[in-house]
Amino acid sequence: METIRLEKDAEGILTITFDAPGAPVNTMSDTWRREFGEAVAQVVAQNDSIKGVILASAKSTFFAGAELKGVLEYQASDAPHCFEFVERVKSQLRALDKLGKPVVACINGAALGGGFEITLAAHHRIALDNPKTLLGLPEVTLGLLPGASGLTKLVRLLGLEAAFPILMEGKTFSPATALDAGLIDEIAATPEEMFAKARTWIAANPAPVQPYDDPKYRMPGGGPSNPKIAQMLAIAPAITIEKTRGLLPAPEAIMACIVEGAQVDMDTALRIESRYLAELMVSQVAKNLITLFFNQNAIKSGASRGPKEIPKWKATKVGILGAGMMGSGIAWANANRGVPCVLKDVSQEAADKGKAYSAALLEKRIKQGRMDPTRAALTLNLITPTANMMEIKDCDLIIEAVFEKRDLKAAVTKESEPLLKAGGIYASNTSTLPISGLAKASAHPEKFIGLHFFSPVDKMALVEIIKGEKTDADTLAKAYDYVLQIGKTPIVVNDSRGFYTSRTFGTFVREGMCMLEEGIPAAVIENAARQCGMPVGPLAVIDETSMSLSVSVMDQARADLEAEGKPYTAQPGESMFYKMVRDLKRPGRAAGGGFYEYPKDAKKHLWAGLKQFEKPDVAYDVAELKRRFLYRQSIETARCLAEGVLTTFHDANIGSIFGIGFPAWTGGALQYINNEGAAAFVKNADALAAKYGERFAVPQLLRDKAARNELMG
Repeated sequence: METIRLEKDAEGILTITFDAPGAPVNTMSDTWRREFGEAVAQVVAQNDSIKGVILASAKSTFFAGAELKGVLEYQASDAPHCFEFVERVKSQLRALDKLGKPVVACINGAALGGGFEITLAAHHRIALDNPKTLLGLPEVTLGLLPGASGLTKLVRLLGLEAAFPILMEGKTFSPATALDAGLIDEIAATPEEMFAKARTWIAANPAPVQPYDDPKYRMPGGGPSNPKIAQMLAIAPAITIEKTRGLLPAPEAIMACIVEGAQVDMDTALRIESRYLAELMVSQVAKNLITLFFNQNAIKSGASRGPKEIPKWKATKVGILGAGMMGSGIAWANANRGVPCVLKDVSQEAADKGKAYSAALLEKRIKQGRMDPTRAALTLNLITPTANMMEIKDCDLIIEAVFEKRDLKAAVTKESEPLLKAGGIYASNTSTLPISGLAKASAHPEKFIGLHFFSPVDKMALVEIIKGEKTDADTLAKAYDYVLQIGKTPIVVNDSRGFYTSRTFGTFVREGMCMLEEGIPAAVIENAARQCGMPVGPLAVIDETSMSLSVSVMDQARADLEAEGKPYTAQPGESMFYKMVRDLKRPGRAAGGGFYEYPKDAKKHLWAGLKQFEKPDVAYDVAELKRRFLYRQSIETARCLAEGVLTTFHDANIGSIFGIGFPAWTGGALQYINNEGAAAFVKNADALAAKYGERFAVPQLLRDKAARNELMG
C-alpha cells in the first residue's frame, strides 16, 4: 500500500501508520480511501491473532481530513456518488468500532475534520501535548458537516447539549481543552510516552466496547424529548437563522441531523448523517466557502509576498505615531502578539490614554478567564507611551497613524523617518490617501509602504498593504511578514485613491444613499442589505464610521484633482452625505446621531426624520435591492482587477469579506461573479446600468471573460 503501513509487533499489537508519499499531510484521497478499506479488512482478518490496534501518523500532523479540491467539481447529480463513498468510509470506521479488540489513536499533531473522525473510531484517544496540535470538527466553516460519523458519534459521546456548540460553531481545541471537553482521554508529553500509554491501555482493556454500542447506553443529558434539551432546541432555529440569515445551509443541516439522529438507532443515524452531507457537498455555498479556505491558505503561505528568495523578517520594535483610535488599536495588536512598541502622541496624557485602551481589553480578558493577570501585565508592559519623538529611535518599523490630512502626515514623516533603524521600513496607516503621494515626504520612498488597519483593530483581521510607485520588493516582503507576525491577514494592492477596500466599501454605502435618494424607506434599505448577507445596513455602518470623515475625504479628493487640473465628478449618493452633515447636522453616532438615534437606555433605532426622504409612490423590489448591493461591490472589485489595483483572485475575495463585510456565503466578490456565471452577471449588470446608471457598467476585462466563458480566477 502507498499511503498506509501495517506493522505487527511481537506482542501482537498492530500499528496502522498513515504516511501519504510525497505529501506534507495525510488526506482522505481516493488512494487512501481504497487502501484504508484494505487495511481494515486485513485487521479484521487477523482479529484472532492481535491484541490491539494503534492508529498513528508518520507526518508531523496526524491527519488533515478530506481532500477538498474534489468537492469543487461536484454537480448536483453527484450527490448519490457522494453518499456512497461516505457510507463506504463510514463502514470501515465502524468495523474498527466493533472490532472487539482495543483500538487506540496516537494523535501526534493536528487532527481536524475527517482526521479527527478517524480518531473517533478508536476506543481511546491520546494526544501529544504540542502547541501545534489542534483537534475538532470545523466542517461547518466549509459549508459541510462531519459526515464520516463524526457528528453522530460526538452527539452520542458528549450528549446533545455539549456537542451542539462544538458542531454548530466548528470549534477547535488544544489537547488540554480537548481533554476537558471529553474529546480525548489522555495527553502525553512525548511521542514515546504516547505510545507507551497506548500499549498500557491496550493491555488493561482487552475487549472494549464503544459507549454507544453498549446495550445499556443512554445519551448523556437525555435525548431531544428531555425538557432541558427540548427547551434549548426550541430556540436554536431562531438563533441560527438570526446568525446566518438563512444563507448558510450547513448550520441548519447540522441542527436537523443532530436532532433526527438522536431519536434513532446508531446505524440509522449514520445514514441520516451521510444524506445531509451528500446534499451539502454538491451545494454552491460549500464550493464558495472551500474556495475561501484555499484563498486564506494562499495568503498564509505568502502568495502575494513577493520573491521567495527574500528572507523572512520579524519586527523587534515598532513605533506608532498617533495614539488615537487607530494608533491605540495597532499598539494592542503588537503587544498582544509579543511585539514591543512605542506609542507616541503630542502629549503624555494622550499617549497614556492610548495605552489605557489595551489595559481595558486585557482587564476584560482577565474577567472572562481568558488571561491570567501576570501575562496581562507582561503584555501591557510591551507598550511604551510617550510624547518624546526620540523614544522611537531604532524602531525597525514605524507606523504613522495620524489624522487623514496630507500636510500633517508629511510633517510627521519628515520628523520621524530619520530615527528609523537601518534596514527598517516606514508605513502610513491611511484608508484613502494615495501612498505614492504620501511617500513624497520620505527621503527613502522605496522603503515607504501603506498599512491600512481596520477599526476596531482588536476585532478586524485584515490589513491592506499598499505598494507605492517606488516601494521595493524587500519592503513589501517585510510588511507582509509583519502583518502575519501580529496575527492579521494581509492582502496586497497597488496604489490608487481609496485603494481596494475603502473604494469598494464606499460603493456599498453610496448605493444605500442612492436608494434613500430614490425615496425607498430606510428600513427597507437596511433590511435588504442584511438579507443578502451584509453584516449591517449601509446607513448603520456609515453612522459608525462618521459621515464627517466621508465628507472630509470627498473634499480632499476634490482638492487633489483640482490641484492636478482634473475635474471632480460627484458620485451618485454623495449629496446625501453633505445634506446629513451640513444641512441636518446629523454626522453620525459619535456626534450624537445620524441615520439612527442612540438613546442611552434603549436600542438604537432609525431617525424619524428620514421620513422626509420617502416617496410614497416609489416602486421597489427587495430582490433587486439585494442584487444592487452585491453587484455594485462585485463590479467595483472587477474594476480594481482590470485597473491593476488588485492583481490576484485571493486578495480580492479575502479583502472583500474581511475588509468590507461582503457576505461570506458568496466566497468573496470575484467568486460571486463566478457563482452567477460571467455571462449572466454581465447581462444582469447591463440591465442595472440601463436602469440606474454607469456605476453598474462592467469593465472590458469582465466582458472578455464572459465572452470566453472563463472564471474570474
